[in-house]
Amino acid sequence: MLGMCRGRRKFLAASLAVLLIPALTWLYLSVGSFQVRPLPLSPLEAQSPALVEGLGERQALELRVRAVEEENQALRRELSRPHRSPAAARVPHAGRHGNQSRTHSEEGTGDNEGQKAAAAAAAAAAAAAAGNSSDCVQQPVVDKCETIHVAIVCAGYNASRDVVTLVKSVLFHRRNPLHFHFITDSIAQHILSSLFHTWMVPAVRVDFYDADELKSEVSWIPNKHYSGIYGLMKLVLTKTLPSDLHRVIVLDTDITFATDIAELWAVFHKFKGQQVLGLVENQSDWYLGNLWKNHRPWPALGRGFNTGVILLLLDRLRKLRWEQMWRLTAERELMSMLSTSLADQDIFNAVIKQNPFLVHQLPCFWNVQLSDHTRSEKCYKDVSDLKVIHWNSPKKLRVKNKHVEFFRNLYLTFLEYDGNLLRRELFGCPSEADRNSESLQKTLSELDEDDPCYEFRRERFTVHRTHLYFLHYEYEPSSDNTDVTLVAQLSMDRLQMLEAICKHWEGPISLALYLSDAEAQQFLRYAQGSEVLVSRGNVGYHVVYKEGQFYPVNLLRNVAMQQVNTPFMFLSDIDFLPMYGLYEYLRKSVVQLDMANTKKALVVPAFETLRYRLSYPKSKAELLSQLDMGTLFTFRYHVWTKGHAPTNFAKWRTATTAYKVQWEADFEPYVMVRRDSPEYDRRFVGFGWNKVAHIMELDAQEYEFVVLPNAYMIHMPHAPSFDITKFRSNKQYRVCLRTLKEEFQQNMSRRFGFAALKYMTAENNS
Repeated sequence: MLGMCRGRRKFLAASLAVLLIPALTWLYLSVGSFQVRPLPLSPLEAQSPALVEGLGERQALELRVRAVEEENQALRRELSRPHRSPAAARVPHAGRHGNQSRTHSEEGTGDNEGQKAAAAAAAAAAAAAAGNSSDCVQQPVVDKCETIHVAIVCAGYNASRDVVTLVKSVLFHRRNPLHFHFITDSIAQHILSSLFHTWMVPAVRVDFYDADELKSEVSWIPNKHYSGIYGLMKLVLTKTLPSDLHRVIVLDTDITFATDIAELWAVFHKFKGQQVLGLVENQSDWYLGNLWKNHRPWPALGRGFNTGVILLLLDRLRKLRWEQMWRLTAERELMSMLSTSLADQDIFNAVIKQNPFLVHQLPCFWNVQLSDHTRSEKCYKDVSDLKVIHWNSPKKLRVKNKHVEFFRNLYLTFLEYDGNLLRRELFGCPSEADRNSESLQKTLSELDEDDPCYEFRRERFTVHRTHLYFLHYEYEPSSDNTDVTLVAQLSMDRLQMLEAICKHWEGPISLALYLSDAEAQQFLRYAQGSEVLVSRGNVGYHVVYKEGQFYPVNLLRNVAMQQVNTPFMFLSDIDFLPMYGLYEYLRKSVVQLDMANTKKALVVPAFETLRYRLSYPKSKAELLSQLDMGTLFTFRYHVWTKGHAPTNFAKWRTATTAYKVQWEADFEPYVMVRRDSPEYDRRFVGFGWNKVAHIMELDAQEYEFVVLPNAYMIHMPHAPSFDITKFRSNKQYRVCLRTLKEEFQQNMSRRFGFAALKYMTAENNS
């Protein structure tokens, strides 16, 4: 009985609210003389009373009325439903008003809930009204084709490799043209200029600035940070970058983007007053000075700021005389601190400590710092909040963090991502005319796509993305001008040959590796885990990224040849092991045969074994013994005798001095030549005629072929390559190869005239 009475009271209270509230509201609006002081709807509105007078006040009240009426309609619908228990009736209200827990007892819930609902709706409407009138400032949007400028300091082989992952992550998300400004040493410039030249990404411009010219600006600052002098280069960007460049995003090489960089570029519009630096707070306790006993960091504002991501308003900084500002601060602090611990970051923070008005603090998701003692977990609630990840610990991917697996996987995604897929046009944004790209497109358009050999012809003009010196390289050629570099090319299935070759050849090596992005990382892990390869700093690894259906063997050879820095080069293949001591033997031959002043190609006789485990002969006598026993054979004697027959192995068995041989059709020996010798012809891809054409070119240019009497190399067995399988099984492949041979010979006739006639005759007789 008591429950029924309470239910009726609730029903009557709700009915009265439905009837009286609209009536009172109409009465209020009809009396124009009443002046009611409105409640401030937002801090901004409280400072602008004009916005809530007159029409603004009437608009706000109408919105409130509309919200209350909507709430009343909801109540009517609720009351028209069949009677339910009070507990069940509370569920819709809880759902409408959020996830707050409601554990009130049954008493006291009926009369108040309608009022609470109306009040909440009124408050929401009031907030909306306030937002529409004053607070709703539209977020600035970066123009569709506005160029975003990015500055990066990069020096050395490892940093040049790391920065590629950063660039990939930026290109993956970007929708705007980009202009990269690289402050580099000569090594990084050589690597990155080649990479971007062959990458050919539309709407991307790259400029380089010589870091060596800037060293004097910062070399006076002692720095303990592992980045060395290059870690101070960001201080001089106002002086380094073009004077007509007004703003730039500055990034460390160990950054990974998880969003469009245009969102960060848009933050420049939020700068106010004298703000010229956009920075994220440092996410460790470093600058609080409590990490260990007697820890004494540079002065900073609170926790300080991290300089892995910086927004620089260059024009304003120049007007503020930034150069003088940071120099004076650094000089003063170095008197007591003696050196920097975190490179440019210490000096930036010292300047900000004195001039806090310079900094615009960025939300921490623009620089989530994965360093030791990091507090980065406190700056995001969900991984979807992340925008920029900063691997700012020397441990890099091995850093400890609760979510490090997620961060590592994101990084690895871009690390192994196919960079060729980033060659996409920005629709609606005309990019600057690239002469190389235009010339390439014109050449490709002239090819006949109905030609059965179209794919062969197209491969000759394919531009393969190339990363030179993928690993650290350090070698200075000997001063006697006799030094020789071994040149070879390989794919992932021949990787196991590297250690053996390094054991046989102690001199410099230039290798071109044909890999996908993912395979390049597998190779990196293999090389870094090999004691033999780690100990060799004189091996240059040049990664040519996969594209197309053919193995571009001659392009790879040319890439490896172009990076030779010794006067001579030994043109080998990855499947061959040179004899022990061949490096020194070739250097002596350079002097004995006057290689520097004559055009000679020194032939190293080639042999082969069918045994995977071979007791490698340590002398010519031991090799001849194995040859007689059938353990070794002259190379390809049973399938392609013509390839090495002119070497005259019978004469070589007893020769004690070098002897000349004449060119013959299909001759393809392995030779040592001067560095300025002609390159390989790119039209030959996959299997067939790639070396033959090169030897023919050498002969046409009047090189003498001289066989070395005490040199040899041995081909090791391996599974047939994919390309030789295609050659053997595909008739069209063989037809196209013959067509390319004929075109090459015709080209030789045009270039060398009557002297090239013998190549046509020899081919017809063979």
